[in-house]
Order: sequence, then C-alpha cells, then structure tokens
Amino acid sequence: MNFSLYGQWLGVASIILLIALGIVGFLGHVVFSIVGWVIALILIFVEIPFCFKFCPTSPKFDSFIAYFENAWFRAILYLVFAVVMFLSNLMGASPLIACAVVLLLGAISYGIAALKGQSFASSRILGGTGVDNVV
Repeated sequence: MNFSLYGQWLGVASIILLIALGIVGFLGHVVFSIVGWVIALILIFVEIPFCFKFCPTSPKFDSFIAYFENAWFRAILYLVFAVVMFLSNLMGASPLIACAVVLLLGAISYGIAALKGQSFASSRILGGTGVDNVV
C-alpha cells in the first residue's frame, strides 16, 4: 500500500473541489475562490503528469515541478495549501472548507508515505509511471 497514490488521488479530488466550490462560493469569497483556482492550477501540473505532454512549459518550470517528486515536499505543499483554504473560514462559513479538508488529507497521505520511506508512485491513469515499478 503506497500512500503517495492516495495522496495523488486526493490531490485530483481537491482539484475538482477547488474549481467547483470556487465557482459556488465566488460571490461570498472572491479572493479565496481565485486563490483556490490558482492552487488547482498548480496541483494540475504537480499531480497530473499527462498535462506535460500537451502543455508547453519552460525548462525552469519543469525543474520546479520535478522538485515536488519527493513525498516530503508534496506533504508540505499540501499542508500550506490546506492552511490557506482553512483561512477562508475566518471570513465566515464557506464551501471551501471541503477543499481544505481534502488538501489536509492529501498532506497526511504524503506525510505517511514520506515517514514510511515509500518511493514516489503515480497512477498510470493520470499519465504517471504506475505502481508496478515501485515494488
């Protein structure tokens, strides 16, 4: 059981939630909805390697994204994003709390993978390497 796969799928779920709930809560929390969309865009490039095949990116951006192939860095990234989305509740209750919870679960998954020393794996469905080369 490789927890980085759980983290990746929780990341995909958070991308969907960030986009959808950003639209739903746009009038109530404009700033945090836009921040959520920016987070979703970053996570698309971090979590879905398939995007690199048809999106032109610079070598500098590619090296930045490659930096997050480590479970520790992904756990920290997700934790920071979760804290930002939790801050949206300081302005009042919003549907963005669901995004924050899923991001936090992703951070926990990547943290467990890092603590267990599991090598990074990504799902083949999303354009990754799969799990057969991890064992």
